Amino acid sequence: MADLKFKPVRHDHKEFMEKASTRRGFRKAYKALEVEYALAHEMLAARARAGLTQEAVAVRMGTTKSAISRLEAAGTHAPSVASLKKYAAAVGCALKIELVPVGPKRRKGAQPEGQPGARQ
Repeated sequence: MADLKFKPVRHDHKEFMEKASTRRGFRKAYKALEVEYALAHEMLAARARAGLTQEAVAVRMGTTKSAISRLEAAGTHAPSVASLKKYAAAVGCALKIELVPVGPKRRKGAQPEGQPGARQ
C-alpha cells in the first residue's frame, strides 16, 4: 500500500512569480489563465489544510492519482462542476462558485441597485 501521509513540497510562490515575470510573454500568458491558476491554488490549499496526498484524495473520490493531478493542474484540464464538488467533499470542503461583477457595464436600461425602478 502506498504512503498516504501528506508531505508538503516547499514552494515560495512570491519568489517564483518574481522570477517568472521577467520572462517574455509570461505576464500575458499568466493573465490569460488567471482564473485557472486561482482555482488550482484553492484546490492545493484545501488539500494541504486537509493534510491529504493526491493519492488519498483519489481514494476518497474513487479515481486515480493521475486524475487528481490533472484536476489540480492549471490550464491543462477544465474540471466539471461535478468533479469539483467531489474534490471539495474529499478534502472536507463545500464548493462555492461566484459570478462577480467586474465593472460599471450594465445592460441597456438597467437601473443601478437602490435606484428607482431597480429590482430588489
